[in-house]
Amino acid sequence: MVENGGSDGGSNAHWWWALAGATQFGWGIASFRRGVIGDSSLMPFKAFAVASLFVGAAASSAIASLKAAGIHKVEDVMEVGANIRTGLGIRPRTRDE
Repeated sequence: MVENGGSDGGSNAHWWWALAGATQFGWGIASFRRGVIGDSSLMPFKAFAVASLFVGAAASSAIASLKAAGIHKVEDVMEVGANIRTGLGIRPRTRDE
């Protein structure tokens, strides 16, 4: 276990996140196509459930992309941002500590 509570997973961790995203997206499409089944008074709950599947799929895919790119900590994201700013010729930000 790593300090942040998750497992390290090595270089294959992004595949699990991608699989989770694809599964949620497929389940969301299937639920959306199925439409209204049963009592219509449950429609708001069903709509929320389908929307949650799509939001979860997007979040899982975003995590998979970050892990595949080698970004594992907030410091990694800050370093990427600094590199982008340097590449664009923008002055580095001053840190308030």
